[in-house]
Amino acid sequence: MSRDIGAEILAWLKAHEQEMLELLERVVNIDSGSYNKAGVDKVCEIFREQLEASGISTTVFPLEEYGNCLLAEVPGTAGPDAPHVLLLGHMDTVFPDGTVAQRPYKVENGIAYGPGVADMKAGLVMNTFVARAFKELGGNKAPIRVFYTGDEEIASPASRELTIKMATGAATVLNAEPGRPSGNVVVRRKGAFFIDFEVEGVAAHAGVAHEKGASAIDAIARKIVDLHQLTDRSMGVTANVGTVQGGVSVNTVAPYAKGQLDVRFPQEVDSEALHQRIMHIIEGESVPCTCARVLREGRFLPLFETDASRELLADYKRAALELGIDVDGEATGGSADSGLTSATGAPTLCATGPVGGHAHTAQEYCHLDTIVPRAQMVALTILARDEL
Repeated sequence: MSRDIGAEILAWLKAHEQEMLELLERVVNIDSGSYNKAGVDKVCEIFREQLEASGISTTVFPLEEYGNCLLAEVPGTAGPDAPHVLLLGHMDTVFPDGTVAQRPYKVENGIAYGPGVADMKAGLVMNTFVARAFKELGGNKAPIRVFYTGDEEIASPASRELTIKMATGAATVLNAEPGRPSGNVVVRRKGAFFIDFEVEGVAAHAGVAHEKGASAIDAIARKIVDLHQLTDRSMGVTANVGTVQGGVSVNTVAPYAKGQLDVRFPQEVDSEALHQRIMHIIEGESVPCTCARVLREGRFLPLFETDASRELLADYKRAALELGIDVDGEATGGSADSGLTSATGAPTLCATGPVGGHAHTAQEYCHLDTIVPRAQMVALTILARDEL
């Protein structure tokens, strides 16, 4: 009797559902904001232990400033040089230290809440168990790589080149960002600039020597107005200064101010020309005797469709239909590391993780009953891609 490896893997994943939920609770209850290296590294170590306990080979990539990266590898029968499958995800969240103490993991009516529960710790749990299933049962021709990063929420300053390296030569990339509330996956994402900048002015007494000052707050306010005018919804471009700080006291002309800018743009926009416009506004002298400079800059690349990515979506949709689930691809204004993998030429599908929503807010949620089906879809897609 021939072996039905697909059915075996589906059954294995279903049988390990409770373990998935226990691991999810464990990692959500760790503060792992992008700037909390110790927290991200703790999450990294938990996944490493899970993988190695299952006999999966792992490599930790130590990073000095941000959370370490983790690679897990499951060999395939086609050999190590065959085009591989990459399962991708990030361990960092947007939430500050202390968030877990304020609102730890909880479950109500089959829905889990907690910092990073959908974006994207549930996806990491899913990827981990898919790798474990193939390690235990075999059946994959292509080698499987599972890559965990620690700084994606701030545009991957330290992990970017590693992600590109992991994706180069891949036949399939599945990024486990949260599945859309519709249940769909993502086939297009916008690129983004994240830019932190500061303005220096001249301090003066606001009443006695107002004319001797040059207000950094005045200058940054003018820049914000100009930056926000870059928004062109007809072109899919949005600009938002999300945080502003500055000044020393109410009765002092402000000598200092800083802001953080988020600009999103689709693949069709000339990103270099847009970047030049941003720099002209930030670095220009909006108020005499003030000056400005960029402190830090991060860039997400757009995720775009290709013939190869459309074939990957078709394989994923067929996998979902085997489970009686109808899934389609959609676009989103968010950005992710899937833009990096897409830029290497690797066929990429994003938001393959469990279904959730309200990411980056206190209401973030994940539908727990989607963890196993989404893992099964990924597994069946990997098997389908082996037949290409």
